[in-house]
Amino acid sequence: MHCTRLGLVTASVALSVLSSLTSAAAAEKKYDPGANDTEIRIGNTIPYSGPASAYAVIAQTEAAYFAKINEDGGINGRKIKFISYDDATSPPKTVEQARRLVESDEVLLIFSSLGTQPNAAIQKYLNSKQVPQLFLVSGASRWNNPKEFPWTMGWQPSYQDEARLYAQFLMKERPGAKIAVLYQNDDFGRDYLKGLKDGLGEKSAMVVAEEKYDLSEPTIDSHIVTLKASGADVIFEFANPKFAAQAIKKIGELDWKPLQIVTNVSSSIASVIRPAGLQHARGIMSVAFVKDGADPQWDNDPGMKKFYQFLERYYRDANKSDALIPFSYSLAQTLVKVLEMCGDDLTRENVMKQAANLRDFAPDTIIPGVFVNTSATDYAPVKKMRMVRFDGEKWEFIGEATDGDSLRKPTR
Repeated sequence: MHCTRLGLVTASVALSVLSSLTSAAAAEKKYDPGANDTEIRIGNTIPYSGPASAYAVIAQTEAAYFAKINEDGGINGRKIKFISYDDATSPPKTVEQARRLVESDEVLLIFSSLGTQPNAAIQKYLNSKQVPQLFLVSGASRWNNPKEFPWTMGWQPSYQDEARLYAQFLMKERPGAKIAVLYQNDDFGRDYLKGLKDGLGEKSAMVVAEEKYDLSEPTIDSHIVTLKASGADVIFEFANPKFAAQAIKKIGELDWKPLQIVTNVSSSIASVIRPAGLQHARGIMSVAFVKDGADPQWDNDPGMKKFYQFLERYYRDANKSDALIPFSYSLAQTLVKVLEMCGDDLTRENVMKQAANLRDFAPDTIIPGVFVNTSATDYAPVKKMRMVRFDGEKWEFIGEATDGDSLRKPTR
């Protein structure tokens, strides 16, 4: 009898311990809509059509990278389902597609959606729904505002900081320059213009001409003719890839020889420089924070070797000279890092917590000296950039990586 009672007690204790362990294991797993034991649903909007359709390669690269992750076993055993819709860079369409992703597809988060105005159109909606709006493809300064918009985070250096870097360079290297500015007539272009003038400060009179264009315009040739007539010897092209290519080509056709500075987003050799004509592009300047996939200097770089292996297996049609591809790879790698950090707590709140806890993360395709860093009060993951000049075949570095934040003048 005694042995039987002892056996029952022991079995009872064992069952109790097993039950506790099972309950603890279950308690460790936390999910919000868009995540479960086997899947993580990620939403995205991108222009597969319209004047900014060159950016569609961003989502295509990310989809290929997530396919790689899934084939490697997923994230903590969960496969990524990447759902990407066309918004044609139209804010009303972005709103429609974001609602579809959140309310019908029930994604865990929105990732790397393109454009300042499209993302601004859904920012309040996603924050009210407490859905992460992560690593946007836009350098607008408004994304680094965790106090007012705690569910929105950018990724790349801000447009204003980029323009401040150009201003710093000009005041040092060409203090007597006469500057012409072509800028897109929206928040994208105005952010760059503001950063340039802030960076020039008391020297803002160096800007002798400004021309704005609308995305609906078929060509910006007339704007370039007007800017040439100003007598400027430096021109900033604060434009998207389509119009930057037009500007470079027209300047060459006019036999105008100013120093040209294009934005990082329009520095792709594949989608901007080659269409404009290599003969027109020699000497153009920009900034870089991601490695150039077509530059042989990276052939033996460990990170780029992984990138080239990825392209060979998962994206064989990719154009290595398209700067958007290594950029998108870095974006996707950053998101995967955040989701890995989430472990089994795949709630939207924890996604934002981990996204705001990145420390010196270096994706394979980011240039040496540049890191991804965030905190609860700093939603600007990438800050450093390096000036580059196009030598007729590739971009060459000028100087060391500079932290855009360091160029800001302290407010009083």
